[in-house]
Amino acid sequence: MLITGEDLHQFSTHIPPINLSFHQYLLLTDEPLLVHTGSAQQAEAMLPKLKAALNGKELKYIFVSHFESDECGGLSIILKHFPRAKTICSETTARQLSGFGIISDLIVKKPGEKLSADSYELEFFNYPSEMHLWEGLLAIENKRGIFFSSDLMMSFGEEMGTTKESNWQDEVNNINPEQIPDTEKREQLKLTLLKLEPNFVATGHGPCLKL
Repeated sequence: MLITGEDLHQFSTHIPPINLSFHQYLLLTDEPLLVHTGSAQQAEAMLPKLKAALNGKELKYIFVSHFESDECGGLSIILKHFPRAKTICSETTARQLSGFGIISDLIVKKPGEKLSADSYELEFFNYPSEMHLWEGLLAIENKRGIFFSSDLMMSFGEEMGTTKESNWQDEVNNINPEQIPDTEKREQLKLTLLKLEPNFVATGHGPCLKL
């Protein structure tokens, strides 16, 4: 499903028992980028749609924000169909992937680093993700102003292909201890994100945000 502009596609699944939607994104350019794979089951369901959207193009990159089943559980499945795709992740995520036997061509990035492609530029930020506070990565696509928020800025409900108007400062200030339990790291992340000026948030769960 085309979400914004002419090149950002969203693939979604709603899980009724927990009333939560899960999103993956394809930035469709000459060097296509997939953001998250979904779980193994979600990746299997996404594959026909992903291939249809690519229309013969080869997947170039897969960005994994952090090590969790709905972010990278389907990575090995996607790589079976796109073996030349390079996985972009943090050093911690790379170690976890290796430990689970998921071996691929990895591009390890650190906060503050960038990845430049034909028509987009990803900039990465530290993401102390979830309960273990493992080092992950958040990313903004600078040319379009698209922020990929992973598990930040999320909400429940069947939100597939939907967007809502919002305010960036409010969204950042609403990041709570359930998302990042460590107070110091949470406040540092807020300070970092408040310096950004995105115009669109591609959420991992819930509606996307127009800013």
